[in-house]
Parts: sequence; C-alpha cells; structure tokens
Amino acid sequence: MTETEMSGTEMSGTGMPETGIPASDVTGITMPGTELLATLLPPDVVAVEAFTDDPDAVLFPEEEATLARSVDKRRREFTTARVCAHRALAGLGVPPAPVLRGPRGEPQWPSGVIGSITHCAGYRAAVVARSTDIVTVGIDAEPNEVLPEGVLDQIALPEEHDWLGPLMHGDPAVHWDRLLFSIKESVYKAWFPLARRWLGFEDAAITVDPLGGTFSARLLVDGPVLPGGVPPGRGQRNHDLSALPEARVPERLTGFTGRWLARNGLVITAITVPGR
Repeated sequence: MTETEMSGTEMSGTGMPETGIPASDVTGITMPGTELLATLLPPDVVAVEAFTDDPDAVLFPEEEATLARSVDKRRREFTTARVCAHRALAGLGVPPAPVLRGPRGEPQWPSGVIGSITHCAGYRAAVVARSTDIVTVGIDAEPNEVLPEGVLDQIALPEEHDWLGPLMHGDPAVHWDRLLFSIKESVYKAWFPLARRWLGFEDAAITVDPLGGTFSARLLVDGPVLPGGVPPGRGQRNHDLSALPEARVPERLTGFTGRWLARNGLVITAITVPGR
C-alpha cells in the first residue's frame, strides 16, 4: 500500500498525481466534531478539518525544519495538516506538540495518543484519540474523480474488479475506483502503527456496502497481535490463561471495518479499532 502520510494523505508512496477540487472551491475550517469526519468516527476520536490554508499559520520549529527544501505546495499542505493535528490534540486535552514524520512518513504522536492525517487538494484533516480508548485509526480523503489511467489495475484484486464493475456503471455520484483507493490508504494507515511493516495494495481484499456507507477489509497476510488481547474464552481455542482473572488471550488482526462518504467533491474513508 503506501507509507502513512499518503498521496492525498501523508505516507503515500503511490506516486499518483495530485488532482482534485481547487482550494478556492470550498472555504472554512471546522473544529472537533467536524462536519464531514464526525459522521464516520466514534465520539472517542477528535477530528479537525480545514478547507483552506492559513498563510499565517505557525509550526513548531522542529516541524518547520523538515520543510527546508519543500516547494510551496508541499509546505502549505503540510502546515495546514499539522495545524489541524495541533488543534485536535488540544481538543483531546493534550498539550500541542510537534508532530514529526517517522521512517515511513508516519506521523509521530505524543505518548498515549494515536492518530492519522490526510490531505488532498482543497482538504486537510487530522484525527487523534487516546490509545486507551482506540487501538488504531486511519483516515483518507481523495478528490471524487476517476483514478488516473492504469492506477486501478495496480491496486485492485480480481475479486474487487468483480464488484467494482457494476458500481462503476451505476451511480455516477461516486467514483468507486477512487473510493477503493481511499479505502486501501486508510487500511494502510490503520495497519502500520500496529504492524510497523509494509502492506501492499494486493495484501487486503476490500468489499463495500454502497448503500450503507460501510466497508470491510480482509487481510491476506498475517496481521499483528492486537495490544491488550481479548478476555479469555472469547472466540479462542486455548483457554490456558483463564485461570488468571486479569489475563487476556492474544488476538491477531485479520481485517478492518470502516465507513465512507462522498460529499463536497471528496471521498473520505475512516477506520477505527476500539480498545479491547
């Protein structure tokens, strides 16, 4: 898949061209309980989104230092996304702190916080939660436009082509190929903080509920063991630990479920895994 600020997001190694709605087509900034993301996320997650860039926005010096060789476009999207992250942290009751990039481009959050960042033309957003409440989160926003030629064949499995075909000849309000791409970006963002390793587009099979606004992702590779595990006996064959009241049986990640929407010229996808 990609890294974790990906293409229209942070962590993207797809090399896709930036396309989408001009920033001038939408205006305003929304704070925690945001207009778009609030419909996709549980209450434990704080979200901040922006539709324009503030030319007077100020970064932490450590963040500013990472932009020394960046072009203006990259500087603007990075800055606004980081301002969203700072405000989201404040909404969570955590003092704002620099949000730097890890080795794979992943945002590095303060201790005890998990989060995700996305940006595309005309939209930036960040979400955060306490790691005691949410195990992992992944968000992605993309322009609601057809993918560039050849990209779908690079990202879609045969079984995904099967359900995509009828949808792409149906509702023209949603570019389903772009939605698939966005889902796979969110999958990677939710996966990486847990697994700390690459996940390819071909390593997760996606199914979409076109009416219910939900999706599921079935991992085709071994997933990491989820932090905290599950109570002894819940769907586990080995109950050897059940003699210890506080013991929890390890649970391996096998997939994700999430929600999506198409609105304001965007497709937005979100995955959250609640704490056990």
